[in-house]
Amino acid sequence: MLDSFSKSAAPSTQIDPFSRDYILDPYPYHAQLREIGRVVWLEKYGCWCLPKHDEVKASLMNWRGFSSSAGVGLANFHKEKPWRPPSVLIEADPPEHTPRRAVTGRVMGAANIKRMRPQFEANAAAMVDRILDAGTVDGFADVAKEYVLKVFPDAVGVAPGDRDNLLFYGSMVFNAFGVLNDIFEESARHAAPLTDYILQACKRENLTKDGFGAQIYEAADNGEVTHDEAFMLVRSLLSAGVDTTIYLIANAIWCFAKYPQEWDKLRADPTRARAAVEEVLRFESPFQGAFRTTGEDMEVAGIKMGAEEKVFIVLGSANRDPDRWDNPDVFDIDRKTVGHMAFGAGIHGCVGQMIARLEAECFVQELARRVSKIELTGTPIHKVHNTIRGFETLPVRFVS
Repeated sequence: MLDSFSKSAAPSTQIDPFSRDYILDPYPYHAQLREIGRVVWLEKYGCWCLPKHDEVKASLMNWRGFSSSAGVGLANFHKEKPWRPPSVLIEADPPEHTPRRAVTGRVMGAANIKRMRPQFEANAAAMVDRILDAGTVDGFADVAKEYVLKVFPDAVGVAPGDRDNLLFYGSMVFNAFGVLNDIFEESARHAAPLTDYILQACKRENLTKDGFGAQIYEAADNGEVTHDEAFMLVRSLLSAGVDTTIYLIANAIWCFAKYPQEWDKLRADPTRARAAVEEVLRFESPFQGAFRTTGEDMEVAGIKMGAEEKVFIVLGSANRDPDRWDNPDVFDIDRKTVGHMAFGAGIHGCVGQMIARLEAECFVQELARRVSKIELTGTPIHKVHNTIRGFETLPVRFVS
């Protein structure tokens, strides 16, 4: 294990990535962390932090050295009882992870996702019809949330009704990817009914016959995973596939209201919607970070780490690292965004990133075809959340 002298020799800081000040405006803190060092000791939590792009990418690509199986929050499942049954996908490593990822990767793969485009485009068109007639709307609750809670659960095969529970449950799960603080406790106040809803929604008999969930159960019928694992994989889709996409779309709305010159570029060529979404992902990453646990004694950027130590991987900071991006604090849809870390990387890279991209692309493209201007009509309020960057409210008007 790393001795106290080695820790004291490492760059350290009292910055708290889970304080409200940091959460509401993380970018100045990201800059401070990157300036302090490539590897930083977080004094408040007794753990490491990786704020630079190169180290973030390298850690995500090294599942042996930076394990997910001990949990992706500060809690170490090797030493503490998990607050809920661990995810069989997100909080697992090979060999157990491998067949599960193969099944979900196939179900959420390009061939399957491609057939969803007409449905997503139709729902995007219907949403734009409504918001052009509505005047001021909440870009988060009335637009991004309503759109995603329609198209994604439909794709998985979840029954209509009470779908807001998916957002509340996902918020609770993503809060636990940070620390179990008062922010997490607030999101978990109604854990029992939320958990019951999710457990019912994931059961095979409650899913449609043609959705992603049914296909996962079919893989269990074929012996690729167990039926218990199939249930947990559907749960993983529903807990991880809603929040981040909602916040991605709301963040896109904010970006184009805040930077109208970039909106004008996209309006001139709406087929650039996918590239514009990628810049939103880099600039306002919906998922800001998560933990890993060191699998062995190692050295990173000249700093020694011991085994079984927690490491906070700051994706949002990596995506604005000036060593990786020119003018990283500028929103520019002309930017080459290849290499951003918004969906992670390696074997634990977001399995649903293709469908999230498609949901956002279809909506943003429809907006660009029909909306001349997106105007803020009030002061947006950011959500206080341990790992998600997005809005609580986003008052906007869409002008045809």
